[in-house]
Amino acid sequence: MYQRTVLIVEDEFLIRMVLAGALSDNGYDVIEAGNALEAVAILGQQKIDAVVTDVDMPGGLSGLDLARMISSIHVNVPVIITSGGHRLRAEDLPGDAVFVPKPYRMDAIAAMVGEMTDRSNLRMAG
Repeated sequence: MYQRTVLIVEDEFLIRMVLAGALSDNGYDVIEAGNALEAVAILGQQKIDAVVTDVDMPGGLSGLDLARMISSIHVNVPVIITSGGHRLRAEDLPGDAVFVPKPYRMDAIAAMVGEMTDRSNLRMAG
């Protein structure tokens, strides 16, 4: 059975670690990046089924910049954008990206990843 791969892009180590554990516990293969530039490199090298990214990160690219890039280049990769300091509206989001404010429940993020990757797989198969 194919194990879906989720890329977590989060500069806060503890949040990244806890989210990675929750997604792993839900059967996902997890890859972690500490900023958007690392994420871009990973996206260029591996098949990623979903991305969970924070908005504010070091390195010059925000999570919103990353989401815009993904929506234009990797159109079938669902993106969940999170933030504790920003409240984004649907019209602020690129493509089919979804915004989730922090703090969030880890099981809720895992469920969203499942729903979004199921929809993405149906679109690609159809």
